Amino acid sequence: MSTENKDNIHHGELVEVEEVVEFTPAYRWQHWIRALTIVVLTFTGFYIAYPFIDPSSNPEPTNFLYANMRAVHLAFGFLMIAAVLIKTYLTLLGKADTYKAEFVSMKDLINPKIWIHQLGYYMFLSKHPPLKGVYNPLQFMAYFAMYILFYLLIITGIVLYVHVYHEGLGGALYGIGRWFEVLMGGLANVREIHHISMWALLIIIVIHIYMAVFNAVFGKNGSMDAIFSGMKWNKKH
Repeated sequence: MSTENKDNIHHGELVEVEEVVEFTPAYRWQHWIRALTIVVLTFTGFYIAYPFIDPSSNPEPTNFLYANMRAVHLAFGFLMIAAVLIKTYLTLLGKADTYKAEFVSMKDLINPKIWIHQLGYYMFLSKHPPLKGVYNPLQFMAYFAMYILFYLLIITGIVLYVHVYHEGLGGALYGIGRWFEVLMGGLANVREIHHISMWALLIIIVIHIYMAVFNAVFGKNGSMDAIFSGMKWNKKH
């Protein structure tokens, strides 16, 4: 992990800080790809569920807005699958210290003192606790829930896909898609789980953005900038 020492003024005192690698380029790329796909999939998904835009009246058979929305939804759905799989690979098998630090965050997750101080920090009652990993307990729980929802969306999305496209990839995945359909109690339930997972993901994203901005504003360590530059500043102990 590369570092660079600097001095910083903090509450009138001179504090020595070090520049550390927070996110690798691969992490940052898949993060922003996922962010883009979530925006596009949410918009097109709402349209597929309830077409809220009517194409211009035309006597010619060219009003394929719904079909176009479905095509965009499918394209960005597979793009999201690729980004989620890349992130899963990096987390489980990535060699960089930043990926290993994600697992180290589990030590803070089971530490009651860290939980108490972290909750106090968000309520302006205590200082931010020193962490062993890269995520505090609330962040870790939010990210863990986020990836459960990602995989629910992927599985239910594939089940819905194979019931429309029966050749090529759809045909290859049809058998396992049918297995998940039965497991979830039928195609109607699959659609319901897909929609509920989307709403739950949007709620967690709002919480994620709030915590990221909160830590950037009150932590003053460049944590919000890190998702762009990859670097943040830590106080030297």
